[in-house]
Amino acid sequence: MTPTILVLNAGSSSLKFALFEAGTARVLCRGGVSGIGREAKVEASGTRASFLAASPEIAHADHEATVAWLLDALGRAPDLSLRAAGHRVVHGGPDFAEPIVVDEATLTALDRLAPLAPAHQPHNLAAIRAAAKAWPGLPQVACFDTAFHRTQPRLAQLFPIPRALTEAGIVRYGFHGLSYQHIAEVLPEVAGDRAEGRVIVAHLGHGASLCAMKARRSIATTMGFTALDGLMMGTRSGAVDPGLVLHLIRERGMDPGAVADLLNAQSGLLGVSGLSDDVRALQGSADPRAAEALDLFAYRAVREAGSLMAALGGLDALVFTAGIGENAPAIRAAICAGLSWAGIVLDESRNAAGNARISRDGSEVGVYVVPADEEAPIARAVNRLVLGASDWA
Repeated sequence: MTPTILVLNAGSSSLKFALFEAGTARVLCRGGVSGIGREAKVEASGTRASFLAASPEIAHADHEATVAWLLDALGRAPDLSLRAAGHRVVHGGPDFAEPIVVDEATLTALDRLAPLAPAHQPHNLAAIRAAAKAWPGLPQVACFDTAFHRTQPRLAQLFPIPRALTEAGIVRYGFHGLSYQHIAEVLPEVAGDRAEGRVIVAHLGHGASLCAMKARRSIATTMGFTALDGLMMGTRSGAVDPGLVLHLIRERGMDPGAVADLLNAQSGLLGVSGLSDDVRALQGSADPRAAEALDLFAYRAVREAGSLMAALGGLDALVFTAGIGENAPAIRAAICAGLSWAGIVLDESRNAAGNARISRDGSEVGVYVVPADEEAPIARAVNRLVLGASDWA
């Protein structure tokens, strides 16, 4: 029997999972279920992916049923012994700045943060509860997307609002922290000495944000109190004038729920193009609205990167990661062109090939593409907290 760690990453319409050999960095299986609640599609790879081969049909299952299906399939695998599970939890609020072994008190506290991440937090916590039901007594670790950003200076976390609200926990939290943590861990291998300098990481996926790092620690980021702030995204607006929200309520007669749906689900690439939230579909379209949506996406990234450069005092490296960041050379090129004044010189052939380094030799700023891996930091935390392993074996 192979001792294993299960990592679950439950998104708004997806479930990513990975099986690690306990105490090591060896990935036995990695996969995901996309299109949950619609036309679910299962993908898995690795030496132990066969445990999913006899899985029942889950085409229209919800999150809870999808997690139950995965856990049932894992439980029937004859040669795997589950030792612990780790979970991505989007919002840790002011009290959870480190990974933690979950108990009922923790779950109750995290439930109260669900309104701050309504598209993710309930699914994150449902996965923890489903695992507890399927494997009673199984140690489980929650790892928080907000935790990586707790190293930011106090001024970077403050909103210019009444102090009483700040003291009540209304501050800039930042998100995508597990993705940024992974980049911070592997960046020296990719960028050498630049990794310890002034770095901006662009996590560009359906959700998108930037993080400014110095000495591989977060000092500023584009997302704030919620994951709606900052960059334009797939269906999220990113930063808008707060007066726009008031206008929609007062003058357009929209209630808060309708405004939330508009800004979270009807805006971004989808809203501007009127066509799709998928970069690939927009790049393949001849509709001028598609081109404008892509241009605005890059423009907003350039503007926010300029703000983070001011916080950093310059720039030594720019890193692209996540679905768009890794797979859309034209988006990378547009952003780099907008930042050429900062010393970025892109190598077109390297960029087209998606090389690890896509800047030209001699470029003042190094530009890199690093695959996202939110599961590895979670497995590392489980190894440390549950198995007592201080590092990968």
